Amino acid sequence: MSDNKTRIRWAVSWSAMVGALALHVADEALTGFLPFYNSIVESLRDRYAWQPFPTFTFEVWLAGLVILVIALFALTPLALRGSKVLLGLSYFFGVLMVANATAHVVASFWLGKFAPGVYSSPVLLVTAIALLYTATAASRQER
Repeated sequence: MSDNKTRIRWAVSWSAMVGALALHVADEALTGFLPFYNSIVESLRDRYAWQPFPTFTFEVWLAGLVILVIALFALTPLALRGSKVLLGLSYFFGVLMVANATAHVVASFWLGKFAPGVYSSPVLLVTAIALLYTATAASRQER
């Protein structure tokens, strides 16, 4: 990647995506996502004993997500160096967050009310698309 502006845009998009994830975690914590999630998992366990999804306590869930957000922020300098590993992570992270945001919106329509975590979903979606766009530009610049 010879174009430093492309790397800077990618790093900014990565940071914005991680910031959006932090906002989304706060949204979920404040709107009762975990009890909603745990009840779905327990219902699935009643029907399908083999399902692999765990339930969490609030403290463990929140601590895990805070650690994840900090670790993801710590990876930002790799974008400035043109890391191919972070490029792959950017695609994975972007697609995962598009799916996450979409799931919250679809759940809201399904429930007929705002699902926990839906308020931050538009920010999550926009930053995920921006990350995918800038990662693609960075990948093209590499060639």
